[in-house]
Amino acid sequence: MPAERLLPTTEAEDLLALVREIARDELAPHAAEAEEHERFPRDKFRLLGKIGLLGLPYPERFGGGEQPYEVYLQALEEVASAWMSVGVGLSVHIMSSYALATFGSEAQQERWLPDVVGGDYLGGYALSETHAGSDAGALSTRAVRSDDDYSVTGTKAWITHAGVADFYTLMARTSDDGGKGISCFFAPGQADGLTAAKPERKMGLTGSITAQLLFDNVRLSPDRLIGEEGDGLKIALSALDSGRLGIAACGVGLAQAAMDEAVAYAKQRTQFGRPIIDFQGLEFLLADMAAAVESARATYLEAARRRDRGLPFRRQAAIAKLICTDTAMKVTTDAVQVLGGAGYTRDFPVERYMREAKVLQIFEGTNQIQRLVIGRDLRH
Repeated sequence: MPAERLLPTTEAEDLLALVREIARDELAPHAAEAEEHERFPRDKFRLLGKIGLLGLPYPERFGGGEQPYEVYLQALEEVASAWMSVGVGLSVHIMSSYALATFGSEAQQERWLPDVVGGDYLGGYALSETHAGSDAGALSTRAVRSDDDYSVTGTKAWITHAGVADFYTLMARTSDDGGKGISCFFAPGQADGLTAAKPERKMGLTGSITAQLLFDNVRLSPDRLIGEEGDGLKIALSALDSGRLGIAACGVGLAQAAMDEAVAYAKQRTQFGRPIIDFQGLEFLLADMAAAVESARATYLEAARRRDRGLPFRRQAAIAKLICTDTAMKVTTDAVQVLGGAGYTRDFPVERYMREAKVLQIFEGTNQIQRLVIGRDLRH
């Protein structure tokens, strides 16, 4: 059954109705086959761009939707519920656009933001490295300044949309001053010297490309520096606070899809002459799934509403990411259990949901890092 939503405006209600229709008709019917054949759905991102989803929370004057995060995240949840790879890709694009939209100069925004939020470009977020995942301040990709430009050399790892993105929000080292030596760049996806390695072979989200990005003396003009030199880590962590809310919403969407599949199966599957939903053991399991999904949704909406009001939300974003993604893992696992042997086969989508859920506990900061963020906030 569709999630019941309390939206702030009639415009938001109309938007969510449109997103739900597109998710049902244009995304869900194609997800299983594309995931099975590891096919990246670039056409679906173009479709989302046409209806304004690739710029939903960004300013109208640049072509965005200027919707509050409370609305954007619920639209994202609907997309993720229909097709997780597309939901995660949408979240990554919105996070990748954040640096330019929030910290870019007026000239930079006027030059690039209309394409970024208008649906023509697809973004990637180039922060992580093989030895600098949770410890982002330890990254080693270097941008060396000359009179004319920056020369970037290094390797980024676990980059969503690597090789297919039109731009990357790139964090690179401009000095050896630890976390204060990192700067942020708006890098073109087709820059000379920039290549992507072979995509990673993943257990889930196989329709989403994840790969290393190789920078070999990539030249970036000084006007592609976002903010000042040394601002990169601050920008990256700020983007991650909002990006974690995107992954939280994706987790709830996946959990909702798994629960819906489990409920539908339990209503039609009979044993001992009765639908299995009539047996208390299954009924209580489904009830726990419903309680978990609705509770998780409330955590990300609380964080989003704080963000929309300009209140601090770092702790709430970490809580939402932790709770929502742990919920996705638990609910998808329980959905497989409800379907029994059928749930372990690829004839039903819950086995794919379970595989997709695992990575949600890892990226945009592992759930152990979320606990660290929450704990540090409590000490202050």
